[in-house]
Amino acid sequence: MGRTTGAAGASSSGRVGEAGERAESSEWADSGGPDQRSAPTERSGPRGPRKARRTHRLRRALLATLITGAVVVPLAGAARPEIPAPKPAALAPVTAATLDEAYAANRANAAEASRMAAANGSRERAAADRAMADPSRHFLTFDGRGPGLATEVFGDLAHADRIAVLVPGSDTSIETYGRFRNAARALHERLTREAPQGTRTAVVAWLGYETPGTISATVATAGRAEDAAPKLREFVRQLRAIPDRTPSAAGGPHISLLCHSYGSVVCGSAASGLDVDDIALIGSPGTGVDTAGALHTPARVWAARGGDDWVAEVPHIRFDLLGTTVGFGTDPMSPSFGARVFSAGDGGHSDYFSPGSPSLTNLTRIVLGETSEVTHG
Repeated sequence: MGRTTGAAGASSSGRVGEAGERAESSEWADSGGPDQRSAPTERSGPRGPRKARRTHRLRRALLATLITGAVVVPLAGAARPEIPAPKPAALAPVTAATLDEAYAANRANAAEASRMAAANGSRERAAADRAMADPSRHFLTFDGRGPGLATEVFGDLAHADRIAVLVPGSDTSIETYGRFRNAARALHERLTREAPQGTRTAVVAWLGYETPGTISATVATAGRAEDAAPKLREFVRQLRAIPDRTPSAAGGPHISLLCHSYGSVVCGSAASGLDVDDIALIGSPGTGVDTAGALHTPARVWAARGGDDWVAEVPHIRFDLLGTTVGFGTDPMSPSFGARVFSAGDGGHSDYFSPGSPSLTNLTRIVLGETSEVTHG
């Protein structure tokens, strides 16, 4: 799921290589319109033989990506100096009554991280941290160390009846966070317009794990997802306890998990221990299991893929390579997987939260519980 280099990449110029270069590096593109960089699809020639040849090329490209990532990424990472940042703010478990205190503490931490990054000469990181310290921002968590982690809230979480949690895919970090934030904002704006009177909503952008790099061996394995799974479970557990509940709503808020690209691997790894009502897999390369039932979740499981999403060309395989399991198994869009497939329109890998798109319309309906209104692909 990344870009190939060298002779191996040149001889395997299938969709995986194109997609990694053109789309995965900007999974959460600005939501103002379609991503024009999505990989084109082949539309001519005998479908059966062409598909077989394409799958063969994709497998070769995937292996080339893994080999390239195993060699190139550790060297590149070693050459990059660590950007200094303070430890995260020490906070007690957040409640509705202490939300403002948590928001203020995390903004102060982001401001200090910006100062430290600037003193280190890391201007791009300093600017990103400084933006997160803006008084208008609301972070449940912030950690400026390494690639950075952050959990941002849009809306009135203290009183929310319905909460959407966005889980991002590869190459999402503090430096690229703006793209992820735009997706969360677009959803929040749509929810605000469409929610029935009296229904209060909130959106949470959860960058709570170190996402894999596009050009790395980690993007084709579940290692990062397995590391992230207990963090996501614990976050959802704490999140469910935050909103103030009236006696008539004592059961807690309705929580929908919206998982994009590699984020769907994270959600698949965490699913069996998640107390959520809906799990939507969008632009998914797979979840690590072959059926929705194997996720062992009582949540409704949804799946969607845009008509121009390059991830459709990724082979849905799973095999062992040098002691590591590569690939994520059955396509969640496949009837055999058993998800509730909904329409995402003709958009590309970065377009699921584009204003006016069928995917955003349907995701809004899922979050609001208007499941009978969801259009199916």
